[in-house]
Amino acid sequence: MSDPPTDYYKVLEVPPGATQQQIRDAYKKQALKSHPDRVPSDSPERPARTKKFQVINDAYYTLSDPSRRRDYDSARSYHGFSGTSGNDSDPEEEEIPRPNPPGGSGFPWSAFGFGAKNEKEEEKFSNEQFGGVFEEMLRDEGLAEGQEARPTGKFWSLVGGLSGGAMGFIVANFPGAVAGAVAGNRLGAVRDARGKSVYSVFQELPQGDKAKLLSELAAKVFAHAIGS
Repeated sequence: MSDPPTDYYKVLEVPPGATQQQIRDAYKKQALKSHPDRVPSDSPERPARTKKFQVINDAYYTLSDPSRRRDYDSARSYHGFSGTSGNDSDPEEEEIPRPNPPGGSGFPWSAFGFGAKNEKEEEKFSNEQFGGVFEEMLRDEGLAEGQEARPTGKFWSLVGGLSGGAMGFIVANFPGAVAGAVAGNRLGAVRDARGKSVYSVFQELPQGDKAKLLSELAAKVFAHAIGS
């Protein structure tokens, strides 16, 4: 028998009968909670967070598509998974295993997740998937607008208030910009004209400001979940 697949429902902390919206909401929470950029680049936590973030993205990629989810559910039944989603341990402490490719019969592990060829490709797929959901979350908060998720004045006001490092980043990206203009809509309009999405801007921010922005966004998402 092949090695069993990772329990993606447990990874996202949802029951097997969760709706697509519940799976999407759970992905937002887990991705924000475990995103590698929540810690410094040289943090000893970074490798474990990166691995966990990739598993969370594999889980969402598999469960967010009805066809892939049906195949995965069949694999879970084949391997005798129970019909409940466990939450017995702290997901921040638990090491989520990534099974080795099976050598026997049964459902191949490569059928689930991104099926990336290497860690670099896995990281690329994870970032692309998270980027789309990240932009959706910022639209919901009025920090991005339009199909291309361009930054709004509210976004730049938030970024401008993160730190002096973010201020320097913004001014450096706009020759002639002055500090007083950073929080205004005018600077946001300039960035819009250059066609960058909020996620592209996020990826260019100083590390510390990425962490702060993710923390603020996580607090908003968690608050919405509690209030719903």
